[in-house]
Amino acid sequence: MKILNFGSLNVDHVYRLDHLVRPGETLQSGSYTQGCGGKGLNQSVALALAGAPVYHAGLLGRGAEFLRTKLSDCGVDCSYLRRADLPAGHAIIQVDNAGQNAIVLFPGSNHALTPELIGRVLDHFGPGDVLLLQNETNLVPELIAQGARRGMDVAFNAAPMGPEVLSYPLEQVHWLFVNETEGAALTGLSDPEAIADALCSKYPKLAVILTLGELGSVYQTGSLRLSFPARQVRAADTTAAGDTFTGYFLAALADGADPAYAMSLATAASALCVTRPGAADAIPTLEEVVRFL
Repeated sequence: MKILNFGSLNVDHVYRLDHLVRPGETLQSGSYTQGCGGKGLNQSVALALAGAPVYHAGLLGRGAEFLRTKLSDCGVDCSYLRRADLPAGHAIIQVDNAGQNAIVLFPGSNHALTPELIGRVLDHFGPGDVLLLQNETNLVPELIAQGARRGMDVAFNAAPMGPEVLSYPLEQVHWLFVNETEGAALTGLSDPEAIADALCSKYPKLAVILTLGELGSVYQTGSLRLSFPARQVRAADTTAAGDTFTGYFLAALADGADPAYAMSLATAASALCVTRPGAADAIPTLEEVVRFL
């Protein structure tokens, strides 16, 4: 099994503040850092640090070559990563003293994918391989359809959530990763169990992974529901928690683990991640996660 992440890559501009900026307010930042991010890049780093064989495909904009270096240093295969003479995707991230964040995202080169590029890359993958996607690139429906047509198992993280996701061919998705807000937007429901039930009823072949922050997480497929409490830690930065969860969950499944162990491992990994500042740089290694477990 090979895992292909056709995902976003962003330069993160991170500002530490006493509280998140309110409308009309100007705040002085206590610190500024530039780092590696993007949900795609973060998830590839998490997969690689968890020991999974992962390939990252996407478009790297101007001035962002250090993102390729980060991926390679973590063990990600970048054979399908291409340069684009376009502004790189980037994010303006506010982080407050409680570790909560607010993010402004500029897609840049992440929204310059073409059907031709997608086809050329996916020609190297087939049945039994995993295609991981997020909603930070363009042509997500094309990616889902092409991956499913080749017999790949498609994993989709519906973030950042937008109304366009409602029209995506989710019936062709194998694993759907959503948080409570994203699940509510997809179903019109607020109760976590009702969200999972509604998604599994509408898409019978789907496995739903619903993350609930401090309330833990839920795995559901058909009538099988597994609930997991969150690990209690002191949060420093929650930016890459969901991406860490996604990467570690898929890595465990790729290694032959059952969903229960995959959820347990992902829960521990994301808990460790939030204790550290940054996005990709905060993702723990498998050794650290196993020791934490």
